[in-house]
Amino acid sequence: MKGVPRLSTDLLFLLGIGGAALILLGIGLSTWFLLRTPQVAEDNEVVAREGTSLESRDAAAPPPGIGVSSERILFGQSAAFSGPAQELGQSMGLGIEAAFHEVNQNGGVHGRQLELVSLDDSYEPEAAIANTLHLIEEQEVFALIGAVGTPTSRSAVPVAESRGIPYIAPFTGAAFLRDPKWDNVINLRASYNQETEEMVARLTDELGLERIAVMYQDDSFGRAGYRGVIGALERRGREPSSIGLYPRNTLAVKTALLDLSQGSPEAVILIGAYQPVAQLIAWARHTGLDTVFMTISFVGSNALATELGPDGDGVFVTQVVPFPTDDSIPIVASYLRALAAYSPETVPGFVSLEGYLAGRLTIVALEGCGRTVSRVCFLENLQNSTSMDLGGFHVHYGVDDNQGSDAVFLTVIGSDGQYHAIDDLRDAGP
Repeated sequence: MKGVPRLSTDLLFLLGIGGAALILLGIGLSTWFLLRTPQVAEDNEVVAREGTSLESRDAAAPPPGIGVSSERILFGQSAAFSGPAQELGQSMGLGIEAAFHEVNQNGGVHGRQLELVSLDDSYEPEAAIANTLHLIEEQEVFALIGAVGTPTSRSAVPVAESRGIPYIAPFTGAAFLRDPKWDNVINLRASYNQETEEMVARLTDELGLERIAVMYQDDSFGRAGYRGVIGALERRGREPSSIGLYPRNTLAVKTALLDLSQGSPEAVILIGAYQPVAQLIAWARHTGLDTVFMTISFVGSNALATELGPDGDGVFVTQVVPFPTDDSIPIVASYLRALAAYSPETVPGFVSLEGYLAGRLTIVALEGCGRTVSRVCFLENLQNSTSMDLGGFHVHYGVDDNQGSDAVFLTVIGSDGQYHAIDDLRDAGP
């Protein structure tokens, strides 16, 4: 009899917990149904508009986290929006936004608006990794687009690939991104190897120069360009007359200039971002180093010309997109109209044109998927497209070929501070 009271107490205690649990469960289910009802209503409205059954729509709908809803497709960008390379991220993002705004004004892609979320990584790999994870896991983007730089892409691409996220049109020509093992990467531009081959060929064949030096940023980007220069020289039985290097995200180029001067170069190929490159050229001019300067597309052409001012006269820059004011090319004419509509105060430039091309390439791939969008369909539309005409700018993809364009163009900064297209180095110079 002594155990009865204790048993009753235990039983009452357990019944109390069970009752509370049932009450909480009931509240939870009621709340879930209340929150769920508007979404069901919205889904039914979409079904009514599309003329399909709810079951068939749900079967074709993308899974959660894909960045696609009934009204939008969300893209993410991690790029430099601060620091010595900020002009590159800003211009690349601007071009993509101009392309998205253009299609959105015309109803979007199969009724969906395209949106871009951009995060600042300051051109630093650690920040690029954090941004990439945030865009994928928190923002739940459909794809990543318009990343800026080799070191940042080298860090971010494995993260994106492990989660099946497309990595579209990074602003870099690094060779590792051309490796077919990255089946989620779609490159738009020519490679750094192609740019540096063009540089060395022009300097040796057209100007007959013998002593060619190279300055590069001391990271994976700079080394990628440096290896391209070395390879191009070796194919001609040559080696650099001198070599200089500087740390990423700094203007510490004085030592590099001293090292370059030791080889009495007739030409210096510069692999870097616009601020340190401009700093070195300006100091070289003022110290009397009489040489030809040639730099790579990643430099950020508009920003370089602004930084250099009068010291820019005669500086050569290779480009991987057409001249951004040549409206005789249909895609450039479209870019100029889109840029004027989206950001009328912005001066047209090579980097924002590349961003616009990236946006247009993305739109073409999405249009090919129809209303049922998936990452697999998106990538296959690009990877299986042997030839695509983006209004006078042609891209080609295929088996083990994830790079769309091989085009390299040559430009020079004139005494007017503006870029001019040239066909032969002998037609212009410092």
